[in-house]
Amino acid sequence: MSSVTVYADYVCPFCLLAEQVLSDVIGDREIRISWRPFELRPEPVPTLRPEDPYLPTIWSRSVYPLAERLGVSIRLPSISPQPRTDKAFRLLLLAQDRGLDHPYSMGVLRAFFQEDRDIGSPEVLIELAANAGMDPGEARQALESTAYAERHREALRHARDDMAITSVPTIVVGKQVFRGTPPAHELLQAIDRLESATVNQGFSHPA
Repeated sequence: MSSVTVYADYVCPFCLLAEQVLSDVIGDREIRISWRPFELRPEPVPTLRPEDPYLPTIWSRSVYPLAERLGVSIRLPSISPQPRTDKAFRLLLLAQDRGLDHPYSMGVLRAFFQEDRDIGSPEVLIELAANAGMDPGEARQALESTAYAERHREALRHARDDMAITSVPTIVVGKQVFRGTPPAHELLQAIDRLESATVNQGFSHPA
């Protein structure tokens, strides 16, 4: 099965909106959406506060108009300061191991941007992991595991150094990289090329 990779931070509203565009374009095709972590503000960088001018301005100018065009329900979360996402990403790694990174990621994004829940809370994250199909006990162990913490650091290094990710969402479709929410027609062309390449790889010359 072909796959599209989304580098995301769960406190970025455009990651939720970009997924809507991606899902609309993919439709019923056999293409998997795979999620990878990229923290915009890793420890010790301060996270943003919704009561400061920056977030309301960005939401008013960009987030809400795009969400309305896409038909996505979204609102600026009230949690202040915004939660860090390192714990959520440790569980993303567990979700990847179980093939559940898409339902888990969507659960986290919707919890934050539609339900105003604290996605920095271990208990909230364990509940979201269970809703995505993971074992709650295993999720709790992953949050406490030094191995998953090390995997998380390596995933961030890969995104930063190997993939040169500097912003989210960054969507990788075959050899094409989209930074930000991609125009649907450009994404459709890239998806078509990805499918065509996958089909061609399935052919072989006769003996």
